[in-house]
Amino acid sequence: MKPMDRYERELQKNKEIRIATILDAADNLFAQKGIERTTMQDIATAANLGVATIFRTFPKKEQIAVGIATRKLKKFLKLFKNIRNMQATSLEKIEALMDYFLEELLSEEGNDIKIIEDFNVYSMRLSNPIADIEQYKNVYQEISNTYTAIIKQAITDGSIRTDIDIEKSLVTLINTFGTFARKLSIQKDMVFIELDLEPEKQLELLKKIILDYLKNED
Repeated sequence: MKPMDRYERELQKNKEIRIATILDAADNLFAQKGIERTTMQDIATAANLGVATIFRTFPKKEQIAVGIATRKLKKFLKLFKNIRNMQATSLEKIEALMDYFLEELLSEEGNDIKIIEDFNVYSMRLSNPIADIEQYKNVYQEISNTYTAIIKQAITDGSIRTDIDIEKSLVTLINTFGTFARKLSIQKDMVFIELDLEPEKQLELLKKIILDYLKNED
């Protein structure tokens, strides 16, 4: 390998390590403080880097937020693909998806859903388009395409009742469940008054309602 090629490769490797270090530090901070309240100086301190280095790598905080939110979505994409490829009925696959959301909500370490919801709220508050947002949208589209394959199976495998519009029902129900899980992930650390129902119990109840509604009893 030519010396210049070796030098370029080393530069690229160092850049990738630096990006990963920044994203890992910001990930933890966003989970603890939220995107809005986390500063670039906070990220620099957590990453043990100079704040000027942070700005050279990511000129704006929203680019870091996009990078982290995209990483989270890629984990969901992998999950959706794994469930799509399961040897199971479409109803069992829908249940597996909901179980994952529930497990994430119950996890002490899990913050994927929480950060995605925080990012969605944060991005809506910005007046200008976010740089690199297309990468986030592209992963979202892949998730949608993967879920479409589950819907197509549902139309033919007989595990879901046929007296409803299966496609519209499954899109509406998974969006409702996912949105509710994201909202609850933000609220789960709040103190609930005595009459409130814990987030996980609310999600369990919604899961049961959805499965009971979808199941083909014939």
